[in-house]
Amino acid sequence: MQIQRESMEFDVVIVGGGPAGLSAAIRLRQLAIADGRDDFSVCVIEKGSEFGAHTLSGAVMETRALDELIPDWQQKNAPLTVAATEDRVYMLTGATKSVKLPSSIIPSSMHNEGNYIVSLGNVVRWLAEQAESLEVMMFPGFAASDILYHEDGSVRGVVTGDMGLNAKGEPKPSFEAGYELVAKYTIFAEGCRGHLGKRLISRFHLDKDKDPQHYGIGLKELWEIDADKHETGVIMHGSGWPLSETGTTGGWFLYFAENNQVSFGLVVDLSYHNPHVSPFDELQRLKLHPVIRPILEGGKRLSYGARALTKGGLNSLPKLSFAGGVLIGDDAGFLNPAKIKGTHTAMKSGMLAAESIFNAIKAGRSGDEVHEYQTAFENSWLFDDAYQARNFSPAQHRMGAWLGGAFSFVEQNLLNGKMPLTINDTTPDFSTLDKASHAYKPDYPRADGKLTFDKLSSVFISNTNHAEDQPCHLRLTDPTVPIASNLPLYAEPAQRYCPAGVYEVVQKEGEEPQFVINSQNCVHCKTCDIKDPAQNITWVAPEGGGGPNYPNM
Repeated sequence: MQIQRESMEFDVVIVGGGPAGLSAAIRLRQLAIADGRDDFSVCVIEKGSEFGAHTLSGAVMETRALDELIPDWQQKNAPLTVAATEDRVYMLTGATKSVKLPSSIIPSSMHNEGNYIVSLGNVVRWLAEQAESLEVMMFPGFAASDILYHEDGSVRGVVTGDMGLNAKGEPKPSFEAGYELVAKYTIFAEGCRGHLGKRLISRFHLDKDKDPQHYGIGLKELWEIDADKHETGVIMHGSGWPLSETGTTGGWFLYFAENNQVSFGLVVDLSYHNPHVSPFDELQRLKLHPVIRPILEGGKRLSYGARALTKGGLNSLPKLSFAGGVLIGDDAGFLNPAKIKGTHTAMKSGMLAAESIFNAIKAGRSGDEVHEYQTAFENSWLFDDAYQARNFSPAQHRMGAWLGGAFSFVEQNLLNGKMPLTINDTTPDFSTLDKASHAYKPDYPRADGKLTFDKLSSVFISNTNHAEDQPCHLRLTDPTVPIASNLPLYAEPAQRYCPAGVYEVVQKEGEEPQFVINSQNCVHCKTCDIKDPAQNITWVAPEGGGGPNYPNM
């Protein structure tokens, strides 16, 4: 079907309205206004129904980049109101036992003096307001579905997804064709495992000579607890049980925010080996531990969500620029795993890209490669931040929680991130699974509906929705692989690594098992795209506006 599309031209198009994309947009317009170029046009498209709808993070925020971007953020009522007051770090040594680690042996990167406990979704909504006040053109509810190229192979812009297609890809009466958004340069800020960023990395070989990117899945619940249990500003982190039962690495967090609310969550490294691991169920049974249960018990769960995050750090960071565009934020992989923070790094990457691209356009350039962005990164505090943390994830993956933690203490506290060696982790996360027949099977308790919950009730409070009768955005390269290969080898792990009940193996009596995709449930975490051992699942953007709608997350 040949579709006639309208085309819109801008100086810069930014794909993704998270901290990185909005910081890039704000910085571009700041520079343009200061230079008297009021007609300098910047467009941001965001697949969520509103800015912040798909934003999910713990989150503890370091303000270094925000201080540079908007120095008077406090006067502009930025939603950073809960200052960190105390760090508590625990090693859970069993289902009922724990050790609270003294502050003196906690890696310095995990100390949070001067940081803030925030709802990152609300920070993004505020950043969107700042961008709009600078006359950035804002388009929420529009997903970029494809990349446009010039004849010479350079990036020309993007196409937004068509609206109103049925499951077969045919136009419904409500059909609206997507737009071609053309720019001198395009900034890709889609977040972790961006589906266009993934294509660009492959097309331009941006990951040549780099370690494969590594990922975690982060699951979060927002709770309202009894006032007499609440300690505003306290930050709790921990590792060990229950992940230790399956030899899995990762860690949990519990942050005491405002209004008697706490953010509780778990990050599971997607390098795990046991195919029976269910990150969602690990989160639920973690709440039964005596360190956590008394805090949440009797409270009310307000929201739930999940998303993948990049953990490879500097060793896995791809080349950042290519002809006609750049990667920023988690589309590249700027999260600092040692600090467990990515907001300040995402914002700074967006600012560096904006400054490099503005100067290129000011010099009359268009569509070429802005090498200056890579140079600016390597000369900035963002590079120093990444360099000091480069060994954190590989050490955890290769040494485990105890030895990896000891290594990180020596590197971060004694050597200030300047260990005279670099540890590499060259095994992709999708290739680490053991055979199901040889793996220990965890005993996950049934949900009680008060403290522990099932996937479907959790998805319900994430406000996830997709337009009915639209093309499935979870594509199988070979539809036979889940049953013919993944099921006998790995007990089809998609049933468990998905935190939203999207994938099921259904078998009726006397019939062959069927692999069922409930794409309506998808919270856009993209874990399936990362962890599927056959690399047979590709996540693409669904119709704009679909997915979760996270309140206060």
